[in-house]
Amino acid sequence: MMSESKDIEDAILENANNGNMLDFEAKIFLDIVRTDGLVIAAKGVNLDLVILNILKVYQDPGNLVIILNSTESEQRFFKEKLNYQHIYSEHQNGNEREEEYLCGGLHFLSTRILVVDLLKKRIPTDKITGMIVLRAHRIFESCNEAFALRLYRQNNQSGFVKAFSNSAQSFTMGFCHVDRVMRALFVNQLYIWPRFHLLICDCLKKYQPQVIELHIPITDLMKKIQTYILELMNLTVKELKKLNPPLEMQDVTVENCITKNFHKILQAELNMVWHQLSNKSCQLIAELKTLRHLLLLLFYTDSVTFYSNLLEYRKPEYARNTQWVLNNSAELLFKDSTKLVFTEDREFNPQFCPKWEALMELLKVEIPAEISRSKNENNTILILCSNNRTCHQLNMLLGSGPQHYLVFLALKNKIQFKRLSQAFKDCHMTIEETRKEDQYNELNKNIQYNDENAFSKEEDENTKFESTYILTMNDPIKDSSTDACNDQIFTPVADGDSINLKDISKTVCSPTILIQTFKGGENYISLQTTLEALNPNFLIMYHSNVTAIRDIEMYEAHNKNPGKLKTYVLIHAGTVEEQSYLTLLRREKEAFEFLIQTKAQMVIPSDQDGKNAQCITLQKPLDSSEKNTRQGGQVTAVEKSFVIVDMREFRSDLPSLIHKRGIDIEPLTITVGDYILTNDICVERKSISDLIQSLNSGRLYQQCTQMQRYYSKPMLLIEFEQNGSFSWQNQYMLSEDSNNFDIQQKLLLLTIHFPKLKIIWSPSPYATAQLFEELKQGKEEPTIENALAIGCDQDLDIIETKYNSSIYDFMQKLPGITTKNIHQILRNGINLGEIIKQSEGDLDCLFNNSIDARAFHSALHQSCIPEKNDRKEEFKQKKSNFGRGKLKRSRNI
Repeated sequence: MMSESKDIEDAILENANNGNMLDFEAKIFLDIVRTDGLVIAAKGVNLDLVILNILKVYQDPGNLVIILNSTESEQRFFKEKLNYQHIYSEHQNGNEREEEYLCGGLHFLSTRILVVDLLKKRIPTDKITGMIVLRAHRIFESCNEAFALRLYRQNNQSGFVKAFSNSAQSFTMGFCHVDRVMRALFVNQLYIWPRFHLLICDCLKKYQPQVIELHIPITDLMKKIQTYILELMNLTVKELKKLNPPLEMQDVTVENCITKNFHKILQAELNMVWHQLSNKSCQLIAELKTLRHLLLLLFYTDSVTFYSNLLEYRKPEYARNTQWVLNNSAELLFKDSTKLVFTEDREFNPQFCPKWEALMELLKVEIPAEISRSKNENNTILILCSNNRTCHQLNMLLGSGPQHYLVFLALKNKIQFKRLSQAFKDCHMTIEETRKEDQYNELNKNIQYNDENAFSKEEDENTKFESTYILTMNDPIKDSSTDACNDQIFTPVADGDSINLKDISKTVCSPTILIQTFKGGENYISLQTTLEALNPNFLIMYHSNVTAIRDIEMYEAHNKNPGKLKTYVLIHAGTVEEQSYLTLLRREKEAFEFLIQTKAQMVIPSDQDGKNAQCITLQKPLDSSEKNTRQGGQVTAVEKSFVIVDMREFRSDLPSLIHKRGIDIEPLTITVGDYILTNDICVERKSISDLIQSLNSGRLYQQCTQMQRYYSKPMLLIEFEQNGSFSWQNQYMLSEDSNNFDIQQKLLLLTIHFPKLKIIWSPSPYATAQLFEELKQGKEEPTIENALAIGCDQDLDIIETKYNSSIYDFMQKLPGITTKNIHQILRNGINLGEIIKQSEGDLDCLFNNSIDARAFHSALHQSCIPEKNDRKEEFKQKKSNFGRGKLKRSRNI
């Protein structure tokens, strides 16, 4: 048996092209191929090669494999690596997808398309070989991915499910999050691969990259500004915790505030109680985000950009509603930030970013010297940044020089100064060019404003940042004694977007400088694939990034050519930049330690994989079958309950929760309503934001008009969020000139205009699913043909041509008028005046229903004025006389 399993593994590895995989990747591959499960790896430990080899194993027309949660760049990557054989992407036409499913192979689908195709039986569910789920940390009980997997497992107990994730911290948020994700995925095994795993350490240690870490000190003025901002953040955090003592806010600290995922920490801590926070607490959280933004600007941008952004927070419009601006540390912050840009006599002399000098020295001295020693003909230098704005900044810096760039920024941000300092004496031409450009842009704006045929305006320059910039060195060798910041030897490449980055060494003269973000271009799924495509000789990390460093390690381990790529890391030692990097490492390590401990204590049912009928997750609620005593106690068959759901509603969680309660879903493209429960009940679902938008635009009025025309029981469902407040509070209207009462007034007018419209208030999608089940009890099932026919253009034309639409809508609002008798009344009744004159008996013949006729006749002829009560009038008279007597006595006194 051992030899047979060994032979099978060897055959799988041979088919998967094991030569490109490292030892730990081969181990992950064999584990996940042998047994279904969830793989959680550290950031930067890319699983792309493992997933690619799994796809190679099942790349055959005899298999039908579905891949979920893949991005467009990942789809392009896998298609290119697999030579586009037996690979299909989703099509808008359902018939084309149905034919492609029968061809087998690999199918990249969106979750919404897959759910609809599973419900419509377009895909042969029992013939599916398996499903591969990427980004498994996004799976939760009510999401569409869990819905698709539940539909898959209900009809297929033999296929596989393999899930992957690179976000360990996401599994630590919430109670038993890993257990719930594995239950939704129908897997029993959990594979954990942190960076400190022994096998990963051994594989990456053999080919360690050549890394030179440059610790760049910041100026004394920047240290003071950093201290002021940290003091303000510390005071804000203390005040926030003081105002909310019952809340557990251990993770809301100054250390976590400077990390990249701070907004996720806030969301996890405060999302459940956000509606219970006071306005002051919400304002403190907003101030905390503002201070964090200033701290990032201090280290990731230049002095002019930081100063111009700081001035915005000193304006009276912002300062009157905040607390940190009035603090002593804030006053010192505003005072010292001026010294970053001006001298004492208001002379423009901004400080350079400390990393600029180190970057220029590398590009003009260190790297050219390495190129001359190596004597390589084709040399590529890759500079990595954290965002597109920094890429644009470095492109402008290398193309025009730091002095011209800072003067250009000052003029763009309209910073006023008396004169330029001696160091910026050569920038007068930049001032004139910028002023001419501003005048030209202002003229274009006026022309576009006056021209009626101008349909579009030019975008703001700030929105034109690209993710890749290309430059070349004109004179690569420079003497180290020259000032690195003053010489300009870099030329931007025109039409850089049209150049294929893989062939850049053949297209552009060497040496070439590429400036990119850590994510690279749109065609690359990770930095590792970017490095494999570009094959650079030198790499400069302008910002520190944990994932990028591990991508470089993975690239060197796969390349097996240590020393070819030389990496320089620029980091401000002893600052919040270094602390943020160390905090991310610590939090990831703690997350993996938590997962390892959870796995050791986890109790997983043997039937959780859904491959047998005893799985609790797949069991539907029992049908309440009734016994008929007249047929000898035989059980009568209960008709299958189903709900017609509009195709656009599959973006929400409600269809999944309805199906989980044992009610089948019939997806259709309907024009009236979102959910058809019966032939009489039509429901239009609105979230709070959608409700406000629909009321303001008038779209809800049209939708209610259509529902009342064709259904006797139209309903408007107002659904709140699962973790939000089930109350109408001020947080829904953010603007000061808006009022919640305006929305309530519009809702009141809606109910007056549509008296048959029922408004349902639901606290969550779970409550909505239960409510739908209760509304359907004891009622007939909806008819698919009627739902498709209602609201079509032909039906609307009949109403417009046969009847007066205003009279039609008015008659619908009267008691006794239903969708079943309105056409008969409008055809047989001459006009409204003649119908009013008829007696109740005549109306009974016209309505063919005595109850509806009595309701209609009573509404028109019965007096609605209440009868006078003599006792009440007498009591009111005595009360008024008593008041007059008391008044007379008080006057006499």
